[in-house]
Amino acid sequence: MATAPKAKAAAPAEAEAPAKKSNKLLFIIAGVVLAVAAGGGTAWFMMHNGGGHQEAAKEVSKPPVFLPLEPFTVNLQGDGEDHYLQAAMTLKVASIEQVDFFKLNMPEVRSRMLLLLSSKHPEELNTPEEKQKLGDEIVAALSKNFSGQSEKPEISGVFFTSFVIQ
Repeated sequence: MATAPKAKAAAPAEAEAPAKKSNKLLFIIAGVVLAVAAGGGTAWFMMHNGGGHQEAAKEVSKPPVFLPLEPFTVNLQGDGEDHYLQAAMTLKVASIEQVDFFKLNMPEVRSRMLLLLSSKHPEELNTPEEKQKLGDEIVAALSKNFSGQSEKPEISGVFFTSFVIQ
């Protein structure tokens, strides 16, 4: 009779084993379905919303390209007194190709700059706002077509590295 109680105890344990296996299988299937749904949702979001932001971020993350210019020394317009401006600046351009473009056209770049700078009065260059306005005028002067060139240069900023009025 000692074997009968063991047989009865083994029967309920064997009945629980298929129930545990079916619960594990159910959890595995649910996990796979959730993973597929999350992956699909992420892909849809990236294609419709996130993709544009990544492209914009790639464009913004392009390193800036700068072209330092040799200093300029010019006579300023005045009321009988001699005034001089010595300015050094760096141009911010769109690409390395634009650096090459400006280097090839440097005589015309310097001529435009000298004409613009020498047309100023000392009183026009005293405040930071007036210097910023001068920077905008330089961008406008250098953004025009150069002689014999059909390509327009792309310049986005002028940064003064030295600015002395005497």
